[in-house]
Amino acid sequence: MTEGKFATSVSCIDGRIQFSLAKWIKDNFSVDYVDTITEPGVDKRVAEDFDLEAIKTKISISINAHKSSLIVISGHYDCAGNPVSNEQHITQIKKGVEVISSWNLDAKVVGVWVDENWRVNPL
Repeated sequence: MTEGKFATSVSCIDGRIQFSLAKWIKDNFSVDYVDTITEPGVDKRVAEDFDLEAIKTKISISINAHKSSLIVISGHYDCAGNPVSNEQHITQIKKGVEVISSWNLDAKVVGVWVDENWRVNPL
């Protein structure tokens, strides 16, 4: 049996955001661990509902095996996998929250933007 409280982060592969994102999730949602699912430019992939079976499977594992009750989808400044404006990222993150929420998982879904100072900003 898994001990501790988990959340799930759906984020870009960019290592610059991982520490601050995990810390923000732990601090703001009182979790012990953050399962991390990464893909380049993931906010665009989820918003456009593009080839999401692997992401859905990984989220399901996090929810079923670790009892994660929170999914955080993020986008970030200076993303090589999705080089669009900050405003477009924010639109995609908000759409991503809608897409993941539509999967009717037993988890809260929130979106965040990681800015040029690597601060996490809830949307």
